[in-house]
Amino acid sequence: MLSHTLENGVLVLALQDDPAAGSRDRLPTLISDLAQVHAPVPVVIVLGAEATVSVIDAVVRAHGMCRSLGILVSVATPCASARRRLQAAAAAQGGGLVVHARTDTAITTAYATVV
Repeated sequence: MLSHTLENGVLVLALQDDPAAGSRDRLPTLISDLAQVHAPVPVVIVLGAEATVSVIDAVVRAHGMCRSLGILVSVATPCASARRRLQAAAAAQGGGLVVHARTDTAITTAYATVV
């Protein structure tokens, strides 16, 4: 479901597939908890091409939780429609979520913001 690694001073959280219904409810808290443990390290959440609306909603909620803690969160997904949904949902909650098409670009950009 969710794996995490540190790459170039960035916490990379990869969501391999759509979690079960109960796990979706806990996903924002899990992401926020991992971000808090590694703070002030920036976070990049990597979604696959099959990101569902419920996963996108969970990521946007996690972004809001992390933003309130001063933790930089960005997302990488190759799916253009998922990027548009992420940006629209984040804008509705105050914005500030940077969404990338490529994971390497997201990690490089996140690292550059804290150096």
